Amino acid sequence: MMANIFIKNKYFCTMFKNCFYILMAFLFVSCGKDPIPKPSGELRLEYPKAEYQKFDSNCAYGFDYSKFAKLTDAGKKPCWFYLTYPKMKAKVFITYFPIENNFRDHVKEAEKMVYDHTIRASAIDAKFFQYPDKKVYGNFYELKGQTASNLQFFVTDSTKNFVMGYLYFNSRPKPDSLAPAVEYVKQDLMHLIDTFEWKK
Repeated sequence: MMANIFIKNKYFCTMFKNCFYILMAFLFVSCGKDPIPKPSGELRLEYPKAEYQKFDSNCAYGFDYSKFAKLTDAGKKPCWFYLTYPKMKAKVFITYFPIENNFRDHVKEAEKMVYDHTIRASAIDAKFFQYPDKKVYGNFYELKGQTASNLQFFVTDSTKNFVMGYLYFNSRPKPDSLAPAVEYVKQDLMHLIDTFEWKK
């Protein structure tokens, strides 16, 4: 009988110890702070304050462009250039065409380049601009969504010269992550258009 009492006491003692350890572990875990999930987000990119320099060449046009970008000859046709933003992996392709009784054809081609993106673009914001004193007229297009080109424009004097520009990124289109870069380049291109002029 003493053996039975000893076995029962040993059983209750072991059970008590196990309950005690479980209770202590529970107290330690419950006393900690509740875990807070970290919000997912994109890397914030910082770009320098915009500064501009004058583009001067033998071409029929000139403008101011960002010191954050590099202007290089595209090497395809005369007065075709790349305005490259190396840190953004972005490039603005600038083309030039002399008008030879084909003004409407150039406008149609520029609009075709924009509206060919309607399959991928969630919206297209078109703005007309004009500087009659400089004979500078054109349209500026902002394409929303997962498009290959986010910004496009054309500039013309409507009689002799026609210039087009297209922004491309050397990366997969991700509207949220590219938004700061697109906005930065947009401001540069608006300044380019504001300072655009034809050479006599």
